[in-house]
Amino acid sequence: MVKYFLMNLLLSGIWVALTGSMYYTNFLFGFLLGFFVLWIMSRTETDQRYFYRVPKVISFLFYFLYELLKANIQVAFDVVTPRYFFKPGIVKYPLSAKTDFEINLLTTMLSLTPGTLILDVSEDKKTIYIHVMYLTDPETFVKETKTGLERRMLSILR
Repeated sequence: MVKYFLMNLLLSGIWVALTGSMYYTNFLFGFLLGFFVLWIMSRTETDQRYFYRVPKVISFLFYFLYELLKANIQVAFDVVTPRYFFKPGIVKYPLSAKTDFEINLLTTMLSLTPGTLILDVSEDKKTIYIHVMYLTDPETFVKETKTGLERRMLSILR
């Protein structure tokens, strides 16, 4: 999988060198072009994980940026208006993530989102405690985080 990623970076670098324009959009176009060239060349091979993970990574990045932007707007609106709308609460969140890396990545992503803060990870690493600034319903928060952030992240890592 790392081999395909490095070859893809090499192909995008060659594309930038051939076109002569050093812009990030040109590099991204070269990356996509290299991705499709590698996908066509390796359709007979059995190891196709790279070609399934790259679209998932791109989808995850857009999803996370959307959630980050939505949370920032919510907090900024609450700061600007004279009346406060927050309803803080602490949620016990059951983890589907098993390894330390998965738990660390999930807690980092949750902490980067404004309005949430990770308080503690249980000793058996099966639950985390999250302080949520805008908590209307704890079950809805857990369900949305499980189906949104954690499921997408784990589909990339596993």
